[in-house]
Amino acid sequence: MAPPLRNDGNDGTEAEKRSPSRRSLLASRRSLLAGVSALGAVGALGAAGCTRVATASDNGGDLLGRLKAQGVVRLGIAGEIPFGYIDRNGELTGEAPELAKVIFKRLGVDRVQPVPTEFGSLIPGLNSQQFDVVSAGMYINPERCQQVVFADPDYQMLDAFIVRKGNPKGLHDYKDVVAKKARFATGTGYAEIQYAVEAGYKESDILIVPDQVAGLNAVEAGRVDVFAGTALTTREVVKKSRKAESTKPFTPLVKGKPHVDGGGFAFRSTETRLRDAFNVELKKLKASGELFRILRPFGFTRAEMTDMTAKELCRG
Repeated sequence: MAPPLRNDGNDGTEAEKRSPSRRSLLASRRSLLAGVSALGAVGALGAAGCTRVATASDNGGDLLGRLKAQGVVRLGIAGEIPFGYIDRNGELTGEAPELAKVIFKRLGVDRVQPVPTEFGSLIPGLNSQQFDVVSAGMYINPERCQQVVFADPDYQMLDAFIVRKGNPKGLHDYKDVVAKKARFATGTGYAEIQYAVEAGYKESDILIVPDQVAGLNAVEAGRVDVFAGTALTTREVVKKSRKAESTKPFTPLVKGKPHVDGGGFAFRSTETRLRDAFNVELKKLKASGELFRILRPFGFTRAEMTDMTAKELCRG
């Protein structure tokens, strides 16, 4: 994912994601299937506007009942491996969709239907009812919590770098990138943009690329010294590379303090009843260990399992 903090319509993630630079807006946050039309820059910018957070006076919405009646839930995905994507056989998969299949089945909804879009268009698409739930491993942060309500995170994530084999510049965290004046890249809307800027890197000097595959290509071609992403996506994407490797995971700093990101499902701010029912089932999966069994095939380790809550992450 990855992987994501200022404005986005979604690091998570990851990551994951903030007020994009001019170049960020020209790039796509996530790789999409060929032939799937993006919602466009207008939708991506729409995430900047905040909608109200559900309050105690809300009735919690009636979406859960409607989903049960129709037997299908529409999942907003962003075509990012391993979080949510369509595989080569045309099947919906990824850690979030596979988890959604299990939880919604338990909630009485038998079928899930993918709705692919750009990562930056996920929150606008959710709030305009183009789909029912964001199922894309989206990072939970205060800015997004002003626009949607989140289930508790189903995973936590640290950052890591893609560097040339042997890590010739000795880049292990964002401070190293700044101190050694390394050429730095990350993905569109990634939280890593903010982390680098907070460490002292000039945002206008950051190369923004669509995703971790493009980041790997940039490192291999020598166009940048380092690409920042989630620990999971970086370690997965370099597996077949002869020129690049992933660094050890590390904790970025936010306002001078170590920060661990967590990703989860997003719901319209009025649909707290569905969010709460989802959380009940998610908690059961965590307690039984089934959550880890669902996520493990997508590269997640026990280190990525978490007991953090959405409430904690929304506080920042």
